[in-house]
Amino acid sequence: MVSDKADEFSKERDRLNEIVMKYAGQPLKRFYSLDNQVYQEGALDAKTKEMLGLVASLVLRCDDCIKYHIIRCHEEGLSSEEMEEALAIGVIVGGTITIPHLRRAMETWDNITEGGEKYERE
Repeated sequence: MVSDKADEFSKERDRLNEIVMKYAGQPLKRFYSLDNQVYQEGALDAKTKEMLGLVASLVLRCDDCIKYHIIRCHEEGLSSEEMEEALAIGVIVGGTITIPHLRRAMETWDNITEGGEKYERE
């Protein structure tokens, strides 16, 4: 189950993408298509690809992208342990400047799992 905030984000993203496509020429349409295709299952499964997208988004500090990939990671069945490890890699690569984005990422994850997923790190 996706939280109300995540659902609102997804609906707003879809609405804005419709506006983009209204004006998009061939280059933007091709870019959007490529973006969709690269996350399809291949040699790497979709779950792994979404984690890679999440880490890259954290390093690049794009909150919208982080939120999108967290939602997709949840849809692909990522556990809290996997989420934490993926985000830890992003923080190590991106440095302390990513910590504010990490906070919002973890808040999104907590909202999506409704705080109901028990997780204790050893």
